[in-house]
Amino acid sequence: MYKELVEYLVGYLVEAKDEISITEINDGDKLVLKLKVAPEDMGRVIGKDGRIIKSLREILRAYSGRENKKVILQVEG
Repeated sequence: MYKELVEYLVGYLVEAKDEISITEINDGDKLVLKLKVAPEDMGRVIGKDGRIIKSLREILRAYSGRENKKVILQVEG
């Protein structure tokens, strides 16, 4: 559910949609999503001063609040 949401949102940001990779690590009440994109798309995902990645994390926080689950989004690469 969270993986699909991130994949949907990031799909609109990047040029190489086929290189989006999200790994889920479930740890009880905490879920870690590790996002990998093409190196040339990294700036598009992070944004100026990290604004876009902060916004993505805020969306996840709001969405996961209904289930009292903590979702952490990490960008790798």
